Amino acid sequence: MSGYSFLFILVLLLLTSAFFSAAEIALTASKKTKLQVLLDKGEPRAVKVMALKEQPGTFFTVVQIGVNAVAVLGGVLGESFLNGYLADLLRPLADPTLAQRLASVGSFLIITIAFIQFADLIPKRLAMVNPERVAIGIADPMLVCVRALRPLVYLFNGLANLFLRLFKLPTHSIELITSEDIAAMVGAGAEAGVLRKQELHLIENVFELESRTVASVMTYRDEVVYFTIAEDERSIRQKITESPHSKYLVCREDIDNVLGYVDSKDLLQRIASEDLSSVIRSLDRLYAKKLLVIPDTLNLSEALARFKEARDSFAVIINEYGMVVGVVTLNDIVGALMGNVVHPSDDDQIVRRDETSWLVDGVTPIEDVKKVLDIDELPGDGEYETIAGFMIYQLKRIPKKSEATEASGYKFEVVDIDNYKVDQLLVTRLNSSATSTTAPAQP
Repeated sequence: MSGYSFLFILVLLLLTSAFFSAAEIALTASKKTKLQVLLDKGEPRAVKVMALKEQPGTFFTVVQIGVNAVAVLGGVLGESFLNGYLADLLRPLADPTLAQRLASVGSFLIITIAFIQFADLIPKRLAMVNPERVAIGIADPMLVCVRALRPLVYLFNGLANLFLRLFKLPTHSIELITSEDIAAMVGAGAEAGVLRKQELHLIENVFELESRTVASVMTYRDEVVYFTIAEDERSIRQKITESPHSKYLVCREDIDNVLGYVDSKDLLQRIASEDLSSVIRSLDRLYAKKLLVIPDTLNLSEALARFKEARDSFAVIINEYGMVVGVVTLNDIVGALMGNVVHPSDDDQIVRRDETSWLVDGVTPIEDVKKVLDIDELPGDGEYETIAGFMIYQLKRIPKKSEATEASGYKFEVVDIDNYKVDQLLVTRLNSSATSTTAPAQP
């Protein structure tokens, strides 16, 4: 065999092996979602790629047959030509036996390096740059190889499936897309500049609708402004003036005996013509809206569905004992979803003091605290809704002023108490990089 013939056959084998290597990576790394986008844009070969991905065992078998066959032929070629060529070059420089051994080692290294570099590494790295496009380009040739090697594919696949079933191993992969996968893709898109910061926060908040309970966004019982049917007009006017809201609960004696609610616009329409207190007293007969009552165990997504079913935007939240724990509106849920994009707050619950410390209201939802502080997990996640609840969980009792605890690399210190209620905390990032929870610190 001449040197030109050797080089031609070697290049041909390298290209063949490169094709199979690129096909393997491209078909494995290509995503169905992106292939579907290409199909929608008018690329019919995307269907063929998706068909190949439905039977991964088939194209993997074809790839392995091709790669191994080419590797064997390359070894034979190196042994038959390159070995003798190198031996002739080395004989004047060394003993014939040593020259033959060095030629064998040299031919092995040359063929191996050539196949690793040009038939494996480079094609796979190029295929990883845009796997969907590469997969579309090799789809037709790969289908031809599948048909040509069908008998061998059937034989090898049958033996592989038999082995896997013998050891009770899965024979097919199930491609599932979880919320974590989507979040990771969104995060990568934000880092690449494809998504803006506001869009990233919005998508993250959508996934939190399933994990956050309705109690995390409600107006708490102690902060609910309500009227009683025995209340006089002066008191009602004072409440409206001091705490203007779009809706007010109306109760019989106290907040646990709710009759309904009244819209501010209905009150304004009646104020000019009737005594305001009489409007409230006759609420159960004339002006009461159908009251939506939901349990405090619902998450935000479930609460949103209840609002949609009831075609209402205001609900009372009760606990398992039938006591009112708070109220929630559709705007509260939208605010949790949109963050401060469309509902900027003039009275932020989390105020940054400097680079390492924050002042946090005790009623701040724990998910908001974790997001601002970039904390993945706190001790007892799911056992409390607010940062005050976290302090109670950590200390195992009602906190006192200046008491503190450390967790996830931060120190949480109570700075204000209002009648057993944790009103405000100071959160400070610790100098150490430790992220493990430590014992509660005593004053």
